[in-house]
Amino acid sequence: MSLMAIVIAGGTGFLGSALVRALALDGHVVAVLTRTGGQGKPGPARLIEWKPDGSVGPWVFAIDGAEAVINLAGESIAGRRWTAAQKKRILESRVKATRSLAEAIRQSAAPPPVFVSGSAVGYYGALGDEIVTEDHAPGRDFLADVCVQWEREAARAAGARTRVVSIRTGLVLERDGGALPQMLPPFWFGAGGRVGSGHQWWPWIHRQDWIDLVRFAIRTAAVTGPLNATAPAPVTNADFARALGRALHRPAFLPAPGFALRLMLGEMADALLLSGQRAIPAKAEKLGFKFGFVDVNAALRRIFS
Repeated sequence: MSLMAIVIAGGTGFLGSALVRALALDGHVVAVLTRTGGQGKPGPARLIEWKPDGSVGPWVFAIDGAEAVINLAGESIAGRRWTAAQKKRILESRVKATRSLAEAIRQSAAPPPVFVSGSAVGYYGALGDEIVTEDHAPGRDFLADVCVQWEREAARAAGARTRVVSIRTGLVLERDGGALPQMLPPFWFGAGGRVGSGHQWWPWIHRQDWIDLVRFAIRTAAVTGPLNATAPAPVTNADFARALGRALHRPAFLPAPGFALRLMLGEMADALLLSGQRAIPAKAEKLGFKFGFVDVNAALRRIFS
């Protein structure tokens, strides 16, 4: 990949910070749009304060002339219980941030050749054993609606000089963040196991593969539209629990009952834990992307080795 000026919104979280480090190590000039500002602060990227309220602000100068813009901004999906107010924050934080970036791209004299915007496999809704590719229709639950509106805003940036990629991310695995650390305590105490029935599919991806897939999307002109960021071999929750137990050298035979999770987490339990999608990266593989981790056992062994 030739050296580029790359702008990342949401570059301080679990995925964004790792992506910033990787792109900076590649030699790219990286700027991060952040609510807290801190321009000139030492680190691998320049920090630029922005207000992702759906409009364009002084930060627009960073977009004009950039070779790539990456959008990972948004309220944490699993940060707190889904009250009506929290669901509104989840939706509006994604829609408004993406609207701001799309409008900045449209106003640029030299718009970026590529806009990679976040999305999630939640786009497909809760499904059974059906294999899901990027061509599948959206679901009808809250997360699906969030993803549909999120992607619709991103698509507004498309033009003769800008292609748009919506990266539909699955369960990203790494030890230092995301969902995986939250799964560990029961296993450390010998009480780990499947969640609910365990039959639901968990489309997972190692974080290094996620980073490499974003790199691939930036440099590969044929990548447009939705892109499933999931490993080629999704697993059921029961298989994932067994693989995690093996990686930790702990038993994995005590299930977490679905009714208990619903009592604790409400609607979020069904959306994030008790249902899933058998999503596969059909487009990435067709275009020649090679995954480093295709087996969940190998991925978890590497993480905990």
